[in-house]
Amino acid sequence: MIEILAPTEVERGRATGALVAEILQTLKGRSSAGVNLLDIDRWARTMIEDSGALSCYVDYEPSFGRGPFGHHICTSVNDAVLHGLPRDYALRDGDLVSLDLAVSLGGIVADSAISFVVGDAPDPQDVAMIRATERALAAGIAAARPGARIGDLSHAIGEVLGEAGYPINLQFGGHGVGSTMHQDPHITNDGRPGRGYTLRPGLQLALEPWVMADTAELVTDDDGWTLRSATGCRTAHSEHTIAITEDGAEILTLPG
Repeated sequence: MIEILAPTEVERGRATGALVAEILQTLKGRSSAGVNLLDIDRWARTMIEDSGALSCYVDYEPSFGRGPFGHHICTSVNDAVLHGLPRDYALRDGDLVSLDLAVSLGGIVADSAISFVVGDAPDPQDVAMIRATERALAAGIAAARPGARIGDLSHAIGEVLGEAGYPINLQFGGHGVGSTMHQDPHITNDGRPGRGYTLRPGLQLALEPWVMADTAELVTDDDGWTLRSATGCRTAHSEHTIAITEDGAEILTLPG
């Protein structure tokens, strides 16, 4: 299903996006060495509930996971890149963490992910990989405007990731968001320009470049959810929800 939102729904999406951004930045600020991933999940739950929002993850049970997910945020560390199921693990200095959060507020969903390194001395290669996903995300957003095609966004993302030297996995990528978390169209992180669905005002999309340092192959943890690099290499993931407007793309999950 591809959902086109009314102006009032886009306005509600702005409020949802602001909440998601605020929660992620708060959790990043608290994610120091010694903090447990289960603490991060509990903090996320409290902030979501205190805001009158609903988690999109607790009851989420797609075909690719062993559901329901049962937690409020995805916490992926080091070689884990997507769908990281919170577990009893205390963060350490140098850990590369990705937090992915989707909530519904006023009936409209926003979805965002950030990656960062715990501590004050990050590995430069980790920083470069995170920055590559952020640049790819910015390129995909810059390509998003009425009349553009989904393939234009995928191509823009893939150019940045490819030029940075990272293998690109096409199994998981961006997607439509609206009254539910995962909708059509699917947005791969590489593609051919001029192909796919034509963007229109009112369309809300989550773009999410993610990479693994030296492989495009994923493996699934025994928990049935957490996706890791097949080689054990480090990973990074960046995501924003955007709304297509008459003037281009508005980032709904930009930190204030």
